[in-house]
Amino acid sequence: MAETRAEKTVKHVHEGKYAAEVQITLHYEGSGWDPTIDPEDIEKLERVRLALRRGDLAAAAKEAKIYELRPISA
Repeated sequence: MAETRAEKTVKHVHEGKYAAEVQITLHYEGSGWDPTIDPEDIEKLERVRLALRRGDLAAAAKEAKIYELRPISA
């Protein structure tokens, strides 16, 4: 039987002119569906996405590191 392990990682969420780094945990259990994400982490990603979409940076910042994207001239 394969060893079960968990690995912390960052997922990026992009909405409009904002982006966020959201900490989640990937789970490896040796199944054909690896890696999996906890439902709580999926909900966190969605909360951050929705907060960014409505411009509620304070709510998004409670669960993620927030960035404002700005175009640059090359």
